[in-house]
Amino acid sequence: MRILFSNDDGIQAEGIRALVRAFAPHHEVIVAAPARQQSGMAHALTVGIPIEVSHDAELEAIPGVTEAWAIDGTPTDSVKLYVEAIAQQKPDVVISGINHGANLATDITYSGTVGAAMEGYLHDIDAFAVSLDSASELSYDEVAEVFRSFVEQSVVQKENREKPLFYNVNFPVRFHEDGVQYVFGRQGKRDYLNAFHREEKDGKIFYTMAGEIYDTDKGEPTDIYATEQGYVSVTPLIIDATDYPELDRRLGQ
Repeated sequence: MRILFSNDDGIQAEGIRALVRAFAPHHEVIVAAPARQQSGMAHALTVGIPIEVSHDAELEAIPGVTEAWAIDGTPTDSVKLYVEAIAQQKPDVVISGINHGANLATDITYSGTVGAAMEGYLHDIDAFAVSLDSASELSYDEVAEVFRSFVEQSVVQKENREKPLFYNVNFPVRFHEDGVQYVFGRQGKRDYLNAFHREEKDGKIFYTMAGEIYDTDKGEPTDIYATEQGYVSVTPLIIDATDYPELDRRLGQ
């Protein structure tokens, strides 16, 4: 397979480099990732401002890596720019991650990791966002090897699907005692207490986002529940934000 890797932690992040090391011996690998940290950028796009691109010689020296681009823009910029402007051939799969920290529940909305994968999906490419809990006992290399098998198994029956895959995958702090198990479930709901810290400096007021996790929906079908039990959570995502029950109600008036 021809696989495009991106992320939101930046091209120097250990998570994306672990993925490259795991996939490059088995597949054709391309990297197009932000030149610097871009967490929380969701599906943001740079408009009207030139975006600098440069080669990452260290990654391109790895056997199996055909191209590696540092993109001075958002995660979405990285995938969109590569697919639409640089690529001579469209990739078969887009993988975003491994994110340094979980992307569960409501945080999916803000995630640049998910945003990069979403851009692949919008180009009719199978797309995966993969994240690892920041407190995890698992290494990025261990997760990357396990995840490679999951990706390979997931995309083999492409001819039997009506649309591309768009999976949000989260690895737990530690695997369940029975070993690696994937659990498909829905998105939970997460908020943060005391999300902003206020301070004053030189007569100016500043707020810094922080806060404590507060989960309001973490029942058995959710991604939060799965990871808390030691499972690898997989949530299939869609782009269509239409409220169909409300649309049906209005059309039925």
